[in-house]
Amino acid sequence: MISFQDFNQQEKTNIKDTLYKCCGSNKWVDTVAQQFPFATEEAFYNVIQKAWYEECAEADYLEAFTQHPKIGDVESLEKKFASTKEWAGNEQASVMTAQKATIEALAKANEDYEQQNGYIFIVCATGKSAEEMLRLVQLRLGHTRGEELQIAMAEQFKITLIRLKKAIDLKEPIWTKVSQITTHVLDTSIGKPGEGIAIKLRKQNKNNWETIALGITNNDGRIADLLPPNVELPAGEYEMYFLTGDYYKKQNVKGFYPAVGIHFETFDQTHYHVPLLVNPFGYSTYRGS
Repeated sequence: MISFQDFNQQEKTNIKDTLYKCCGSNKWVDTVAQQFPFATEEAFYNVIQKAWYEECAEADYLEAFTQHPKIGDVESLEKKFASTKEWAGNEQASVMTAQKATIEALAKANEDYEQQNGYIFIVCATGKSAEEMLRLVQLRLGHTRGEELQIAMAEQFKITLIRLKKAIDLKEPIWTKVSQITTHVLDTSIGKPGEGIAIKLRKQNKNNWETIALGITNNDGRIADLLPPNVELPAGEYEMYFLTGDYYKKQNVKGFYPAVGIHFETFDQTHYHVPLLVNPFGYSTYRGS
């Protein structure tokens, strides 16, 4: 790891090599590299985000996706992806110790996903168990290709940020800010956080709801990275869609609500906290802080 100051003054070739290890899109790498050096880390962050979300297009996203091993495809870590073997191996550490049945199910789900969408399943695997990743891919198989491209490009950006922080000593808080949209689920029937609840963040597209992010609550009932840090949604109408039916079914509890949808509106680029208090026969919400 080198300091931001030293990285900022490297030769263009070295800068491009580091950037490419973090995100395998030549368009993104070239766009960012053209603007070196940067006065601050924040200026650097703003350029890499703008390059990904505003300058790159579908072909560039798909190019970046090809530089990832399939989740659970351990052999590819040893062969095709030698340059990022250590990083990708650490990101997928939980897969290495998972049950064989889970690995096989992940491999099968990845095959189904690739056949359906034309590219491999992309998820920011850091901190996620193999079981959680299996559940995510199974849920995402139910999306349209358009929905998946939005989700996958955001997951790729999360991965890019993690890898940049492994390569460069980045200290500014902008690299670790929480998602603009957050939640906290509390199961009021037992007085504990709602752990393991899948949540979709959806935006209104004409008369339909379109999924733009998906996550699963941790043991504190939260998802800190539903959106990448500092990525701000345009003002508009959105929905947090909680799959509460699956949560109660896993506990062998008969509930009244198979899902809970909270329709809300954003007005600016501030933080929006959308908590859920839920039990098998009722729920409530409010705008939190």
